[in-house]
Amino acid sequence: MTTEPHVATKVERRQAIREIVAREGVGSQRELVDRLVTRGIAATQATVSRDIADLALIKLWRGRRHVYVLPEDVAGPAGTGAAGAGVGAQSAASTERLRRILGDIPIRVARSGLILVLTGSPGTASVIAQAIDESPLDEQVGTVAGDNTLLVLFADPPALERWLERFSQLQRSASNAIDSEVPR
Repeated sequence: MTTEPHVATKVERRQAIREIVAREGVGSQRELVDRLVTRGIAATQATVSRDIADLALIKLWRGRRHVYVLPEDVAGPAGTGAAGAGVGAQSAASTERLRRILGDIPIRVARSGLILVLTGSPGTASVIAQAIDESPLDEQVGTVAGDNTLLVLFADPPALERWLERFSQLQRSASNAIDSEVPR
């Protein structure tokens, strides 16, 4: 016997969405609405769309399709493993976090003067910018994030070139790590 879906509070609905996304591979808003209804929570696609934006869910390629993921699941919470550790451990943890993000999110890099334009998947720019800001990549003046694009600003060309070389090395090492994990 199935129960009739009820109208949940925003907090209840969003908690259910977080649980569903964390445990199941949900690739569309329609799928998410259906999973909520299965749990007895009435929701419309428009409501779920707003919830997805407010929860800052990110759509990434996982397995054989795109699925929604929680922002903290892209590379773990900021500072994971570094709480209470020294500066060296924090630096290593933040570098590893950036490397994992670069492995999860394909990023294109373009240059315009003293600005690098990094473009990722929709909804990922702030995650990337925060990881850069917390990483040992410190030659940038700052980062500005939109939805899928972020700007990395530099004071002079040598700083940009050094930063770009280090960033490219991190991207390559992230790509190599993924390639070594893919079964042949």
